[in-house]
Amino acid sequence: MAVNYSEDANKQYHIQVGKGDVGRYVILPGDPKRCKKIARYFDDARLIADSREYTTYTGYLDGVKVSVTSTGIGGPSASIAMEELVMSGADTFIRIGTCGGMQLDVKSGDVVIASGAIRMEGTSREYAPIEFPAVADIRVTNALMQAADELEQKYHIGVVQSKDSFYGQHSPETKPVSYELLNKWEAWKRLGCLASEMESAALFVVASHLKVRAGACFLVMANQEREKEGLDNPVVHDTDMAVQTAVKAIRRLIRQDQEAEE
Repeated sequence: MAVNYSEDANKQYHIQVGKGDVGRYVILPGDPKRCKKIARYFDDARLIADSREYTTYTGYLDGVKVSVTSTGIGGPSASIAMEELVMSGADTFIRIGTCGGMQLDVKSGDVVIASGAIRMEGTSREYAPIEFPAVADIRVTNALMQAADELEQKYHIGVVQSKDSFYGQHSPETKPVSYELLNKWEAWKRLGCLASEMESAALFVVASHLKVRAGACFLVMANQEREKEGLDNPVVHDTDMAVQTAVKAIRRLIRQDQEAEE
């Protein structure tokens, strides 16, 4: 049993959320400032907690309680958020955020839905041996695909790379371990890896451990491989289409879960 170090014994230590404060369905952006924007898609949304990198709003979709909690950057803080949200009653998660495309057809403004993630990060190693795969929940993934289809949003589905170092990706040649970073990047590309981001592998493995559901979708901000080839590569910042995809997917999951319970 984990020790709760919070001054308020009814709240989780890091996220400052307690039982009843969040819904079973939670959207997980990285940036706390995105939470208010996402909460606008909910009915009767209200701020629940604002602690460290963790901002939480709770509202309703189709009459069912749902939440959004930011996780900060990377696997360590994301895994803390998931652990404490599960202890507060959540069991279905959709990570939304940004990514960098790796295949030439993965263009700025597209959405990437992760079916699995390369565990090139450290957090998941404290949950599972490296041989264990980081795989998204199939029901959540299907809901995201169906949502993107309904929105007529161009999307790609497949494996993403999760790493710990942003600049290890964007300027690998400057790092003392450049030989490893560059060679592995080429291997991921040759294996068809779609994009690079920083949280999915940890979240998928933690979800497997906790027996909860997790999926992920991302806005492609840009693609450094297209840049290298001299192809069109604008930088896109608006994550709204990824947010809409996640919200619509949660509505679908709510319906499916209600039908299964009847």
